[in-house]
Amino acid sequence: MKPKLQLNILWLDTKIGLAVDQLQSGERIPLTKYFFWPKTDAWDQIRRELDTKSWIVNSEKVELLSSTATIMNQWQSSNNNTSIPMKKNEQ
Repeated sequence: MKPKLQLNILWLDTKIGLAVDQLQSGERIPLTKYFFWPKTDAWDQIRRELDTKSWIVNSEKVELLSSTATIMNQWQSSNNNTSIPMKKNEQ
């Protein structure tokens, strides 16, 4: 049976935490630590972590990153955080 990947979410008032686990034989194996957005660029950090795992096929990476972006957008919309401050290097 092929292992599945799962996106874990900590939905908080001022930030959202995102991490990836592998589900195998009923067990959860952490693949990444939690990355907190908007404090850090969680999407890019997850992408970099997934890129280090050559056994994960690209379609799974794309699906996880798409889900990550969707969750981040939903969190931002639900908190009316339309003007999240950008880091200086992003301006």
